[in-house]
Amino acid sequence: MKTPVLNEMYWLVKREFWEHRGGFLWAPVITGGVFLLLNLMGIIAGEVIGAQHGMHFMFNDQIHLLDHTLSADDAARAGALMDMVMYSTSFIISIVLGFVVFFYCLGALYDDRRDRSLLFWKSLPLSDSATVLSKVVAGTVLAPVIAMICGVITGIGMLLLFVIALSFHGVGAWHLLVYAHPFRVVANLVGTIPLYALWALPSTGWLLLCSAWARSKPFLWAAVLPLAVGMMLGWFNLLGTRVVGSGWYWGDVCGRILLSVFPGSWLGAGNYQNVSSGTEHALDALNLGNAYGVMTTPSFWIGAVAGLALLAGAIWFRRWRDDA
Repeated sequence: MKTPVLNEMYWLVKREFWEHRGGFLWAPVITGGVFLLLNLMGIIAGEVIGAQHGMHFMFNDQIHLLDHTLSADDAARAGALMDMVMYSTSFIISIVLGFVVFFYCLGALYDDRRDRSLLFWKSLPLSDSATVLSKVVAGTVLAPVIAMICGVITGIGMLLLFVIALSFHGVGAWHLLVYAHPFRVVANLVGTIPLYALWALPSTGWLLLCSAWARSKPFLWAAVLPLAVGMMLGWFNLLGTRVVGSGWYWGDVCGRILLSVFPGSWLGAGNYQNVSSGTEHALDALNLGNAYGVMTTPSFWIGAVAGLALLAGAIWFRRWRDDA
């Protein structure tokens, strides 16, 4: 049984989905469809060009990866390759997701003031805190779940597409699918959603704050202001007046408040020195144990606390500012 608070949050998040389903739903669906279509067109083009120029793809039945009797190492490589296909499609869709969440947060509170719908929502028994938090949940939980589902389905479609293409050349590769780990891939992707929600707090907080505060053009305030501060710091450092390390500012401040909405951006945080090297270990960084290693760094929690403070500011401005 849902509590009143959860019931209220459920309907607020559902409202966000219906108002922004073009970005939350159709953007990843269309991205996955276009990706599959481009690969299909590439395969067809390769077949047609090969036929026109008398070229044929020759497959050796003794190739280990296409043999029914694989060694343990070959099976591991085949499984890693297919897992990488599923991860790669999710990665492409996650880039689109980052842009969707960025502009969604940037306009979430500003648009309500611009079209005056804020007055209607304030007339309802809904708190400003619940309204702002519902937008955070919609952007950092609901949208990634939809993108993850689209990414996995697209990845499976890619595997089937390549296996069917090989079948036309007399190569039976269907048995290779048993070496894939779709459940592990899904578990890793689902498991990183709470990590993403915490990692993205600086960005969501900053963008929602600008959305609630700016009287016009929130994008300029959200993007230009931190960039201008970074250039000023670089200018002072160039003159020999070292105020603060510009590298630290660009990575831990500007990068976090502008780029943390992109899933997987924590992979560049320098927390994977212990990840094994080699092709067979290329996916180690995507395992939950390594992914959550970023939570052991002080910058992660400093960013999360700063993001909560920014969200508090967004709630305050949403309560008192009703002009645009």
